[in-house]
Amino acid sequence: MLELNFTPFPILETERLILRRVDKNDVNEIFSMRSNPETMKYIPRPLVTTNDDALVHIALLDSGIEKNEAINWAITYKGENKLLGIIGFYRTKFEDFRSEIGYMLLSENHGKGIASEAVERALEYGFKEMNLHSIEAVIDPRNSASERVLEKNGFIKEGHFKENAFFNGEFLDSVVYSKIKKADL
Repeated sequence: MLELNFTPFPILETERLILRRVDKNDVNEIFSMRSNPETMKYIPRPLVTTNDDALVHIALLDSGIEKNEAINWAITYKGENKLLGIIGFYRTKFEDFRSEIGYMLLSENHGKGIASEAVERALEYGFKEMNLHSIEAVIDPRNSASERVLEKNGFIKEGHFKENAFFNGEFLDSVVYSKIKKADL
């Protein structure tokens, strides 16, 4: 069975980015991201309405790390500490060596290649350090930007599930993408 250990917390680096631990100093950016109806349009989760809600979300991220069940990073530019977005692994299926990746950016950071760059580095960590065999992403089929990020990073579409989730009074479709570890990783 898969075993995870996020101590010490892994800080990841790319050409432009640092992926570091989310902390309470990120509350304004987390609030801005998770309270924005446009940013949350394809994420079936309630909008945060207060900074306290954002702090509860940060505490939830910390809890997953402390329990070695999930890991999330703040995406930042090198040399800057301001959170651009978040990325992480959650809903890990330990018996299957599989985890779900999720990511989101503040709206002003869309279209800059940040998500693709962060996903590429997180995948490397997931396969090499976490020892995952496969990584999945579940997205709203209307989210073409996320679809492009996944396809750019070698994910393939596994399935389109019709009205399999119920949120805010409506049934929503989901699309599952996955990537399997290559033998050379």
